[in-house]
Amino acid sequence: MSQPLPSVPPGPAGRRPADRPLRSLADVEEHFAPQRTPSQSLPDPEPLLTALTRGVLEVLAGVREPEQMARWLTDEPYRSLVTRAGMAVRARSARRTPVRRPVYAIRSIHHSSPADGVVEGVVIVETPQRTRAVAMRLEGIDRRWRATSLSIL
Repeated sequence: MSQPLPSVPPGPAGRRPADRPLRSLADVEEHFAPQRTPSQSLPDPEPLLTALTRGVLEVLAGVREPEQMARWLTDEPYRSLVTRAGMAVRARSARRTPVRRPVYAIRSIHHSSPADGVVEGVVIVETPQRTRAVAMRLEGIDRRWRATSLSIL
């Protein structure tokens, strides 16, 4: 029977010192788990808010695959987008409406940072039929912004 590996005492701030090897499953999980990133190490979030809004509208219109957005979304908002895109496909099929590139104008972008490494934003989008809001929460994970929440109102 194998012996459990001895745990390595944590270094400063509860982290494993970089010069010590990974010795336990907890060390491995901590090392490979998503790492929070502070705001000063991240780029301006506004271009990503704009790009995500455009991508989401194109996915719902059927001109972009949801998989193309997976890199920028965590699991929950990605699953929600895939579900909503599937409903949009069925609705277009029932109405016999062809897939068309969406026509819209971004009217405004508002964002604030409630905590370090977190940005909450709203993008106001005007389409020929109506005006919509796309609300997002971005978090700094592994040195880049990722959307952890996404709502299309």
